[in-house]
Amino acid sequence: MLRAIYTRLSLALVPRHLDRTPWLGRSIQYQAYDAAFDQGDLTEARKWHASFNEDSLPNGQTSYSRSSGPGGQHVNKTESKATTVWSVEELSRSLPKLIRSSLRSSKYYSKRNDSITIQAQTQRSRSANTEENHLKLVEELRKIYKEKVPGSTSNETVKKYEALEKSSRESRLRSKKQQGLKKAFRKGMGQDE
Repeated sequence: MLRAIYTRLSLALVPRHLDRTPWLGRSIQYQAYDAAFDQGDLTEARKWHASFNEDSLPNGQTSYSRSSGPGGQHVNKTESKATTVWSVEELSRSLPKLIRSSLRSSKYYSKRNDSITIQAQTQRSRSANTEENHLKLVEELRKIYKEKVPGSTSNETVKKYEALEKSSRESRLRSKKQQGLKKAFRKGMGQDE
C-alpha cells in the first residue's frame, strides 16, 4: 500500500514533458536548412521579397473614429484614429505561398472577420494615421518573411552537408558491420565449446 502511494506521488512530481515516451524514430541529421522546403515556393518568395513594393499592396478599408488619450479639445472634436482592415483573401492575392500561410498567425489577425486589422492614433491627422497603418502592415509582412523564408544556401554549404551526411552514413554502416562481426564471433565461440 505504501509503495503504491509512493509511486503515485513520485509520478505526480515528474514534469509532464519528461513523463512521455520520447520519439524513437531517426531524424535527418545532416541537411541544409532550406532542403525541407519546396524549391519553387522558396524561389517565388525570394523573388517577391526582392521586388517588394509597398504600393503593390491593396489599400484595405479604413474607418475613422475618435482617438483616446491626451490632446485636449482637438481629440474630443476630430475623428483622427484610423482603423484599416485587409481581408486575408485580398492580401493573399499579392503574397507568395510561404507568407500566405502565416498571415493567420499574425498579431494583427482578427479571427472574427478573417482579416488583418491595424489601428493607429498616434498622429493628429487622419492621413498620417492611415499611412502608419500601411507601414505597420509592411513591417509585419517583412517580419513574417524573415521568420518563414530561410536565406539561400550557398553551394559550399550544400556540399559540406552532403559530405557530412556521407561520412555519417559510412560510420553508421561501419559500426553495424563491426557489431555484426562481434555477434558472429560470439556464435562461433558458443559452438566450439
